[in-house]
Amino acid sequence: MNLNRIFVLLILLCSIVSSCKNDEFNETKISLENYVIEEGFKVEAIASEPFIEAPVAMDFDNEGRMWVVEMKGYMQTIEGLSQEMPNGTISILEDLDKDGVADHSKLFMKDLVLPRALAHVYGGLLYAEPPNLWFVNIENDKPKNKVLVDSLYADGGNVEHQPNGLMMHTDNWIYNAKSNFRYQRKNGIWHKEPTSYRGQWGITKDNFGRLYVNNNAIQLMGDHVLPNTAIGNPYHTPRKLINKTLTESQRVYPLHATSVNRGYMKGVLDKDSILVDVTSACGPLIYRGSTFPHSHSQNAFVCAPEANLIKRNILTFNGDITNAKYAWDDREFLASTDEGFRPVNLFNGPDGNMYIVDMHRGIIQDKAYMSPYLKEQLAIKQLDTIIGMGRILKVSPSNFKETPLPNLEALTSKELVNKLESKDGWIRDRVQHMLVYQHNLDAAPMLKELIEISKNELAKTHALYALEGLDQLSFNLLYEYASSISDIDFMSHCLVLLEKYAFKENDSKMIELINSALEKNDIQLDLYVALSLGKWTNISPKLFLPILKTINKKHLNNERFNDAIISSLSNKEESFLMAIENPNNSIKEELIQVITNKETDKKNSIFVNESVSTDSRTSGYYLFKNTCATCHGSGGDGISGVAPPLSNSEFVTGSDETLARIILHGLHGPITVNGIDYEFNGEMPGLVNNPTITNKDVSDIISYLRNAFTTKSKKITLDEIESIRNETPKDGNSYTQEEINSLKN
Repeated sequence: MNLNRIFVLLILLCSIVSSCKNDEFNETKISLENYVIEEGFKVEAIASEPFIEAPVAMDFDNEGRMWVVEMKGYMQTIEGLSQEMPNGTISILEDLDKDGVADHSKLFMKDLVLPRALAHVYGGLLYAEPPNLWFVNIENDKPKNKVLVDSLYADGGNVEHQPNGLMMHTDNWIYNAKSNFRYQRKNGIWHKEPTSYRGQWGITKDNFGRLYVNNNAIQLMGDHVLPNTAIGNPYHTPRKLINKTLTESQRVYPLHATSVNRGYMKGVLDKDSILVDVTSACGPLIYRGSTFPHSHSQNAFVCAPEANLIKRNILTFNGDITNAKYAWDDREFLASTDEGFRPVNLFNGPDGNMYIVDMHRGIIQDKAYMSPYLKEQLAIKQLDTIIGMGRILKVSPSNFKETPLPNLEALTSKELVNKLESKDGWIRDRVQHMLVYQHNLDAAPMLKELIEISKNELAKTHALYALEGLDQLSFNLLYEYASSISDIDFMSHCLVLLEKYAFKENDSKMIELINSALEKNDIQLDLYVALSLGKWTNISPKLFLPILKTINKKHLNNERFNDAIISSLSNKEESFLMAIENPNNSIKEELIQVITNKETDKKNSIFVNESVSTDSRTSGYYLFKNTCATCHGSGGDGISGVAPPLSNSEFVTGSDETLARIILHGLHGPITVNGIDYEFNGEMPGLVNNPTITNKDVSDIISYLRNAFTTKSKKITLDEIESIRNETPKDGNSYTQEEINSLKN
């Protein structure tokens, strides 16, 4: 009898354990039959609801677990109601049975309002909850010691147009999209400094360290040079090296008709209502993993959530310029007929595969710019009912088999340094950062040894910047590396880092090194010599100005080299200009403009601290900052590929009625500003359909524009604005320049 009772109890206990295990290992089982991917690859759902909802960004910790930002409040209804509710979260996804699919979720942080980015850095978590940037330590998977890093990180703008990304770069700085600031923590102190303004949503880098971004209408943009190397002259804004469009075509090839915000405009959809060009490009990724074929290494993948697809571009590097072209002209890398498929971000993973953040929401257009056409389409298709969902998808080769991920936290210093030889970019990046933030000085001799003996040039570059982050570099060490290692990329990095040691006692060796570099007759080395001489030229102009003159003659009228040379000519522009003999040298005109900028104190806008006096124009400034500056720039200088400048624009210096028409009804098609022709893929959306913008708001914006960019002071009346609000452009939606110029004011 006792034996029977014991047997029954054992059976019950096993049932309980089994039940608990099944609940814990509740893996996602989602069919992706309506997803079409390039032959030789597979796409799998490795996490979904109820584990996550509305994910927008993710990162992996040192154990390989996924940490996901969930923007649950975003556009839950067509009207965007309750968007400010504190229901955003950050979750930890775990794969306890090690089969590559998440089976457990932990809530790390809750009650957030529209959180938008995160990064595992400095042993804790950096995350953005507008307008703030926060850092927390992590203790037993719980946040501890919350620190405010920047109260103005995402100040102003709507959800689509606020800083994001938080990408740790090889140079040990954290970069962002839709921002002109970078961040770094050194000795426990957070530092923030200007960088070039880039992109809209998502940021990535290649193995060398060039940055890539995009915006709604341009699927891939990027810098031709390493970040912050071309902004040495505060009175010059580089136009040919930074934030350049890399793809001539913006064509997409969806599998079905999709609903987009400007679908009513001619040319946006074809005769079958299929989208022609991207309208919501975001989340670019340079693939730096090890599992894809060599042909896909450093390819650029781009999200097009409005068309339910992901594009693949092939990059080519040509010394002073990077270009991109589609892998195919008639299909996409990944596409679906599932209108809930909303890829918004892409990431390299520690296993060498590509991870897709699928927000999986019916509405992705922010309410601020939603057109009546799209509202109607969303209602007809009932896309507003696709809420409460979210996916993380993994793309890998068809024959990929799961292997255990390394727990980097368990590795010794020697093992960490050895991991810099990994074929996976994610591993190299994270190991470098771990060595730096842990201040692992024991690793310094091993890092130097790696640079000296390794045949892996990428490992050498990561070791170099690990030494930089540990403050273990010196002029003599960099000189030795640059003199003895012939790899062009590595030498370029050394030239950039050597500028920190620009002192007169190092002049002779630096001249020797530069002459040696120029003798290689390599266009990339020439470019980085030009970029890295700013401080040297100011300390010893007689020695270094002739070098810049030589480079200018060698690469005459190459506008990218003009940008590089001018960056290194701060305070020496006049001397260089006077020495130019060739009247057809295009750098002359640019130098004259820089000298004029100095005389009028017009700096590159990234170096200008915004301030507004508290008078009647203040509200106009904040409205401008939130609704206009995201495209036109906070200084009104315009943003390449997005919008033209406002400064001295005839649209701003013209009539108030014209300004009101453009603000309310928008503008599309080719336009001319200050004699320069512009044509953008997208249109400037009007604010007439935004219920939060009143006639007084329009008046305040005009008042600010008048004050900031012209001397005219006429004030339009609210009745006049109301009359213009009730106007209808010929196409029923927005004006063209020709039409608006024909109207009498």
